[in-house]
Amino acid sequence: MNKRIVFLSGFLLIMLACTLGNPPQSQTSDLLATLAASTPLTGSPAAPSGEASESPTLSSVILPTPIPSTLTVPTSASTGQPTGKIVYTCQIFKVQAGNQICIINADGTGFRRLTTDDSKQHYYPSLSPDGRSVIYAAFRESNVYEIYEMNIASGAVVQLTNRLGNLNAPEISPDGESIVFKRARPNSDENQLFLMERNGADPNNIPALSGWDPTWSPDGKLILFASNRDGAVQLFTVRANGKGLHKVSNLPAIRGRSDWSPDGKYIVTYSGAPWEHEVFLMTADGSNAHILSPLGGNSQGASFSPDSQWIAFTAYFDHPSDDHGCEIYIMRIDGTDLRRLTSNDYCDYQPRWGP
Repeated sequence: MNKRIVFLSGFLLIMLACTLGNPPQSQTSDLLATLAASTPLTGSPAAPSGEASESPTLSSVILPTPIPSTLTVPTSASTGQPTGKIVYTCQIFKVQAGNQICIINADGTGFRRLTTDDSKQHYYPSLSPDGRSVIYAAFRESNVYEIYEMNIASGAVVQLTNRLGNLNAPEISPDGESIVFKRARPNSDENQLFLMERNGADPNNIPALSGWDPTWSPDGKLILFASNRDGAVQLFTVRANGKGLHKVSNLPAIRGRSDWSPDGKYIVTYSGAPWEHEVFLMTADGSNAHILSPLGGNSQGASFSPDSQWIAFTAYFDHPSDDHGCEIYIMRIDGTDLRRLTSNDYCDYQPRWGP
């Protein structure tokens, strides 16, 4: 009997050791299931509930060496704390069809959910130059996303467009007079940049221009946007009349979402293969491009602070490979002082900083 007990005990110890030696399988997550609305690779925005969503395929790329020693990395000119507000898409119901718009102070306080319709998708928010309103796109019906503007203090919402198509990424010009946005034709990969007056009047496409994720230069003279017009997706600038087209970037696997620092010196964007995105900083002419974000966070969708000294972005540092793990972070323009602003069990993304 004692020999049988010794034998069984030894067998159990061996089996336990084998089990502990095998780590659990890593979770396989599809970033496009969560962030397809961030910078769609096709003409259609993320599908609302009940509609099929196409999953584009991205090939792996080799990224440049992070911050080569020959490059000059800008340093923050201030040791002050971040100010202003950050508006972003909050996936509080953990499905794209119920995306909402939320806002938070730059120090992480003052969280508010701004939109209230649980049944519709809202995304691509940005703040007005005076910080009093937020403009965003929201689902209306099949193949139709409208652009809305909300007064932050009162919550009053104005619909600015009427069945132009799949619209997103609206941004108000620095002088507060115009709005640039992307229009995607239904059942097509064609993306057009449109301009309209602040009240939604006179919407027209910028002549002979295809692209997405537009943002204004600080002086309002140029529009920065992403396009695959020359093959691989890169960033371009153009005047509002469609003239003066200029290629800015030369990075692999750019998705699109970018921003121009308010002081006019820098452009920030993101690049990389799925789940391997990094935030890149470059001078306004596209030179001196280098990785800014700490590596390994799948960092993307960056936006400058009003004083040009900080950058807000989406990343997965605390919840890697988790579809619902993206949070809003901020860091200084030299990549230091990383701080997490949100901490939820759902995805927070598409941050846009304002006063």
